[in-house]
Amino acid sequence: MMTIRRLLTLAVFASASAASASAETALERGTYLMNSIAACGNCHTPLDANGPIAGQELAGRLVDDGEPFTAYAPNITPDMETGIGSWTDDEIITAIREGKRPDGTIIGPPMPIGLYRGLSDTDVEAMVAYLRQVPAVRNEVPKSTYRIPLPESYGPPVGSVADVEPGVTVEYGGYLAGPVGHCIECHTPMGQGHPDFENQLGAGGFEFRGPWGVSASANVTSHETDGVASYSDDELIAMITTGVHPDGSKMLPPMGYGYYANMQPDDVKAIIAYLRTLPPKPNPK
Repeated sequence: MMTIRRLLTLAVFASASAASASAETALERGTYLMNSIAACGNCHTPLDANGPIAGQELAGRLVDDGEPFTAYAPNITPDMETGIGSWTDDEIITAIREGKRPDGTIIGPPMPIGLYRGLSDTDVEAMVAYLRQVPAVRNEVPKSTYRIPLPESYGPPVGSVADVEPGVTVEYGGYLAGPVGHCIECHTPMGQGHPDFENQLGAGGFEFRGPWGVSASANVTSHETDGVASYSDDELIAMITTGVHPDGSKMLPPMGYGYYANMQPDDVKAIIAYLRTLPPKPNPK
């Protein structure tokens, strides 16, 4: 039987743990997310031959120039003229989760608005807290050009989105791989103008063009030969955080290994737990 002293000790420990967990500020959470799994700089930070350009964090750049669109990731630093310094917090959150700018225009791909609609209130507010303290950079970025129709909206106003309890769980892994990191967006082939989540979730084959040439996202389903079923958890952890295959060969961009290396170990494990549950799908033809 547990003693009164033991019960009191456990109660104090639990209280201290809860206080520690709640002590994380919005800026601390935002800093962690933006510099790890969210990896917004992977699209929004200008690059040169050596990687991200120093002093240009989140200042915007050309992301994709293909048949459907020429897409520029905008300057999202607090610069008042070329960035988002004049936007309110609510306007930034609406842009992230609903794909609508303050002037009412719609944000197009590759911004994964459909997934960002699932960002919790806590996390999207934390991301805004981070954006507010990034050094302002004056950098005029061209507007994107779309040769495909954009939707009038991505759905009704989002409203409130609850937190997902952190932990090494399939649910939290799905939240990180979906709304936060949009891994499943890049790793799912296109259907009728959008990723075919319904039929080919995680099957890979999404093509990316860049200075490296053309790369295609890998199959991350539980398929025995085409997917990740044959890899151990340790091998997957190394691949996600370093971009190196078990045989030593390096993966191609644009996967944000430099950001994912900063992920907490339990968060990587949660993502892997989620990937293990994806129905096996062969590589797209």
